[in-house]
Amino acid sequence: MCDYSLQNVRSRPAKVGDKLTTRDFGTCTRGFAAAEDAGVAVCVLPGTELAFSSAVTVTHQRFLAGWKVETLAHATAIFRQVNKDEPWKHHDALEFPDGHIVLLQPTTAAEADAQTRIAYVD
Repeated sequence: MCDYSLQNVRSRPAKVGDKLTTRDFGTCTRGFAAAEDAGVAVCVLPGTELAFSSAVTVTHQRFLAGWKVETLAHATAIFRQVNKDEPWKHHDALEFPDGHIVLLQPTTAAEADAQTRIAYVD
């Protein structure tokens, strides 16, 4: 749905056909917003398939090494929630066709690796 740190942000459920962008809502968390109202978080249900207008780029923060931008060879993903048993961790993620899982919130490489391992455990 919407990550825990978006609880105090105006939100609405996603609708079929929405054109969404990722946005930082000033809560230390990225989320989805519709082009027509960037101030409202759009909550996507887990399992929703998303199509992108082009290949997705992912920004990773590297400890003491700045930022790394990675372009994925995919233009579709499925919205997932990970770490559901840990209330103060970010949950919103995208799973790409090759199984790669990326949190909407940027993380360090070590955190991203841990998130990927956790995501496959149900």
